[in-house]
Formats: sequence, C-alpha cells, structure tokens
Amino acid sequence: MSRVVLAGAGEDLVLRVKEATGGDVHVLPPGRLPSDPARLFEQLVDDELPDVLLVGPHAPAPEVLGLASRLDVQSPGITVVLMAEPSPEMWQAAMRAGIRDLLPPDAGVEEIAAAVERAGRAAAGRRRVLRPTSETDRYAGRVITIASPKGGVGKTTVATNLAIGLTEAAPQSTVLVDLDVQFGDVASALGLVPEYTLPDAVHGPAAEDTMVLKTFLTQHPSGLFAVCGAESPAAGDTVSGEDVTRLLASLAREFRYVVVDTAPGLSEQTLAALDRASDVVMLTSMDVPGVRGLRKELDVLRELAMIPAGRHVVMNFADPKGGLTVRDVETTIGTGVDVVLPRSKAVPATTNQGVPILSSGGRRDPMVRELRRLVSRFSATPLAKSGRYRAKHRAAS
Repeated sequence: MSRVVLAGAGEDLVLRVKEATGGDVHVLPPGRLPSDPARLFEQLVDDELPDVLLVGPHAPAPEVLGLASRLDVQSPGITVVLMAEPSPEMWQAAMRAGIRDLLPPDAGVEEIAAAVERAGRAAAGRRRVLRPTSETDRYAGRVITIASPKGGVGKTTVATNLAIGLTEAAPQSTVLVDLDVQFGDVASALGLVPEYTLPDAVHGPAAEDTMVLKTFLTQHPSGLFAVCGAESPAAGDTVSGEDVTRLLASLAREFRYVVVDTAPGLSEQTLAALDRASDVVMLTSMDVPGVRGLRKELDVLRELAMIPAGRHVVMNFADPKGGLTVRDVETTIGTGVDVVLPRSKAVPATTNQGVPILSSGGRRDPMVRELRRLVSRFSATPLAKSGRYRAKHRAAS
C-alpha cells in the first residue's frame, strides 16, 4: 500500500480520498502549501516520506507547481498528483513541473483510487532506481576533495569555481560540500543565505534518508547544490569523521560530482573526505612555505595510502616574478604540477561579490582559462587552449 499525503482538500474530498485509500492517508492541515519540500516534510507525523502527494483544488496552482518542481529535482521518488480542471494549459504546466497525473476536482472514489495506484507504482519504480539496497553499493558519483596543508591558498575559490564549471557542463549534477567545519565560507563565496547547514545535513532525518537529505541542500542560481558550512565553530565541532563518510556516500549516490572544500591540514573530517575521494586536488601557493607544506602533506598521505588514483596538483597565485618556477615546485614536491593558476586582479572583487569568476563573464582572464582547464580534467568538456601565462611560465622554467 502506498503512503499518501493529502493537501489543499476540503472535507468532501478528504472523505473521498480516505475511502479510495482505505483510510491510509495523512491529511495536512489547511493553509498555504510550502514551496520548500523540507517545510512540507516537517508537517508529517514521522520521518517517513510519502510515495504520493495528492494536492486538492484548495491549494493555489502557482504554489503547487513550485513545490512540484522542487520535489521533482530533490525528491523524485515522490509522485505528485494534482486535482484541478484538466485544461490543455494546466496539463502543460503540470507536466513541466513534474506532476505525473491530473484529476478533475469532482473525481469519484474509483478514479482517485486508480490514480493513487498508478502514482504509487511510479514512485516505487523510481525509488528502486534511485535508492541503493545497501551502504556497500558502488558509488556512482565522483568525489573530488580539495586539500592543502595551509590556509590562504585559495581552496574555496578553486572549489567553488570547479563546482560551477562542472554544473555548467552537466546541469543539476554537482553538489559542493563545505567541510571547513569551523570557518567555512562557501556560502559567502557563492552569495548564498542557507536555511540548512552541514550539521543539519549529517544529523536527524537527513542522515537516514537520501530523499530527505536532498531537501536540506541549498541551490545556487546556476543549478549547483551546496551543503553550506556551520553557522558557528561550536556547531561545526558536532560533525565527526563518521558523519562525513556517511554524508559523502549518500551524496555520491545522488550526484555525478561531489566537490569537497576542506579545512587546512589533515583534520578528522578531511581524512574522512580523502578516504572517500575518487580524486584529490592538492593545492599549493607559489611560495616556499606553501610548497614545503604540500611536500610534507603528500608524504603523510603516501604513508597512509590515502592518495587516490585521481591525483591533481594545482599551483595557485603563480607569478613569474616571484622567484620560483614550475620546475622548482615539481622538484620540491617530487611530482608534476598539473594546472597553474595565475594571479588575477579579478578574483578578490568576484569573491567579495559572492560571484565565482567562472560566472562573472571574464572569459579572457588567464585565471578563467586555467580554471576551465581544471574543470576539463573531470568533465567531458573540451580542453581550453593553453593560456599565454601558462606557456610563458613553462618556457621560463
């Protein structure tokens, strides 16, 4: 029997739906229908998600369509059935919003029962595809962890732009996790005001059900999803390495790309992210302390056997006038540098505006070209041509 939730219904419709479902229906109280799925789920008597959301004619169409659109993306295992006059215009709007069926407001008990049965079968079919049977199932997504031994090297800038670039290549496919549990600033870098943060995503019902978890994500206008950092260091300290492992496993089953921005060093949370990573972006600034720190971190990770096959070394703030060359860096760290990101005067301004430089339209900026080169290491987008800065810097090395 499908679990049915009924909203926007008068007394007569409630009686018809109860008869059609044998009384197995949860009726939401009268009032506005929330556009946020998480707010909708808070009205349920337990943490179990419905198979079918049946919305009656008392709910305004714009509210229903907005909620259905978000459910279609965040909780596709829930089938929405709308009771409204089935005009061609309404059918078109409903289909665009992801609504699976449309019933007239005066539909009889048998018609309602048949619609609920169809919707329940559709929900069950999608859940079998979307939800793995065990935690040991193979992860479909690529977990890309951005790591560095020191702060101030641009991890958040690289992580946010990489995530934006991957979202451009494959819309709705990427989630960015702010794993700097004490002082994360992904939300600021993306200009987001999150309703839910990292502790919310790893505790409570979101930790038990991936469908609920997706409603706790914050969506950027680009289509990127984000798990934003905690509101305070004390709240962040409640997130353990086990929480991180479980979170990344869940997200990797739902998204093609999971980009993880970490805190400096090798904290418990960062080690958990590295342990789950299919790829690691090792980031360093082009100065002696940064390069030596990266060498030490690489040595530690090699001893722990925690460097995945997908390893990408990125040098940020590169400047030919700084006294170091790419060859100097490669000799010190004992491996090659894959991407060189030059200093850019545009980055501080875009950071302060909460707009990643890949979204700012500065296509001719050498930093943009090299960031797109980094994105192309993970996506199917064509490689950017080698920028003048990179060619010049290689020649100087």
